Amino acid sequence: MEDIHLKIKALRQEQSLTLKDLSEKTGLSLSFLSQIERGASSLSITSLKKIADALQIPINYFFVEDEEHQQFVVYKQHRHSFTTKQGSQVYTRVNGTFTGRKLEPIVVTLPPYMNESHPFSHNGEEFYYVLEGEVIVTIDQEKYHLRAGDTIHYPSYLRHHWENPLPTETIVLSIVTPLIF
Repeated sequence: MEDIHLKIKALRQEQSLTLKDLSEKTGLSLSFLSQIERGASSLSITSLKKIADALQIPINYFFVEDEEHQQFVVYKQHRHSFTTKQGSQVYTRVNGTFTGRKLEPIVVTLPPYMNESHPFSHNGEEFYYVLEGEVIVTIDQEKYHLRAGDTIHYPSYLRHHWENPLPTETIVLSIVTPLIF
């Protein structure tokens, strides 16, 4: 993920876009985009999605290391965890790597009392399996309280967000489409 800024700059230049052009397409400021391309600023998933859309590529392009290398098994000791700039959740990638992959399986650790501040909607589907703890998923203002062993599956175009109501971590297996990381 350290090379995202280099990929953004290379794609922008390949498409003969100036920073100003990219700023206009994304709604992100010119100075912010300049900082991103220099690796001087961190980037939220929301901003990265705007950039990916403007460059007409799937967001997972920034996370794929080598498309020719196929890896079907991910051993526990080789998993990579990360957080996003605006979120407190810890994401652990558990997916294989191969061309044409459609599913995005991730183990998400929700910190105690974590509550997303605003709902999201986007294309695709989401499936969650609560491994440990509890999570409250709100879909179009209807709340679903899930406990360990419970699942939920819904179209992502419905406005949704989640929260951990517990003073301890909650761990969820998340499988979404389209690829986001």
